[in-house]
Amino acid sequence: MGAIETSSNATLQGMNTMGVAVRARRLVTVKQLDAMERALDQVAADAPLLVLGGGSNILFRQDFDGTVLHIADQEIDVSPGNGGDLVTVAAGAEWDGFVRWSLAQGYAGLENLILIPGSVGAAPIQNIGAYGREVSEFIEAVDVIDRATRERRRLSPAECEFGYRDSIFKRERDRYIVIRVIFRLPRQHPLRTDYAGVQQWLDDHDIDDPRPADVAQAVESLRRSKLPDPADIGNTGSFFKNPIVSSSKAEAVRAAFPDAPVFPLDDEHAKLSAGWMIEHCGLKGTREGDAGFSAKHALVLVNHGEASGEQLWSMAQRAIDAVEGTFGIRLEPEPLVL
Repeated sequence: MGAIETSSNATLQGMNTMGVAVRARRLVTVKQLDAMERALDQVAADAPLLVLGGGSNILFRQDFDGTVLHIADQEIDVSPGNGGDLVTVAAGAEWDGFVRWSLAQGYAGLENLILIPGSVGAAPIQNIGAYGREVSEFIEAVDVIDRATRERRRLSPAECEFGYRDSIFKRERDRYIVIRVIFRLPRQHPLRTDYAGVQQWLDDHDIDDPRPADVAQAVESLRRSKLPDPADIGNTGSFFKNPIVSSSKAEAVRAAFPDAPVFPLDDEHAKLSAGWMIEHCGLKGTREGDAGFSAKHALVLVNHGEASGEQLWSMAQRAIDAVEGTFGIRLEPEPLVL
């Protein structure tokens, strides 16, 4: 088996967690990062080119008439550093598997981000976050290849321009290919237990002095109770961003809907719950054919079996229109919609 594998008219159904049955004109899989430049030479004339990781943050509305580049290298390298070890992880590593590895090695910091589907390479693109943590808190640098120059670069967190579910990689998708992520992981780090039921779970289990593994167990239990597993039913996790609005807009929403959750961010901005708004509009658990919203959590768009990408997007549009009509707020998808 070589470092690069190529196939034509390739199915992508097993490469997107929504489980949409789509195909790509060409699929190029890079098994070793040393072969990236050769792979890019192979696809230089191909357009469009899509870099696809675990497929947990994408909705294909139709077949992809282009080349998909998939990084499968999963190597992990550790070196000592000040304030925590430097852990370099190839983009193809599975995110949840890496989090569990970090816990087994005695590291702290990533425990709140357990059970998030996808690859390590996708984590900085989306600046994934859950239960009060964002991955950017522990990223030391991101190794990339500039598509235009083929130059390898190491970007600092500042150069990555991380924001809420956002980064330069997301805003300039055609510029960089993430090949490795370098984390600074400490052995000791203050735990975040004050978010969305984590402390309550620890109290219920009589855990007074929690370790990172205890917080991970709490988060995993909460996620499994609230979110459907992509292994059981197709989904990309949270399909919409929680909207960030002005404080005055948030107060107007709360005045009209006293039960609406509002999370102040600073003196001028607040975050609203997209899931609550979708549920308020009566869409939680609804479906059209095999496309629908989870009965567990209104924020999760699900494929009950054989829904097409267009059917799923039509369902998402129903939520966008309903929330805008009711609250005057237009929801934005978290995943890339092609």
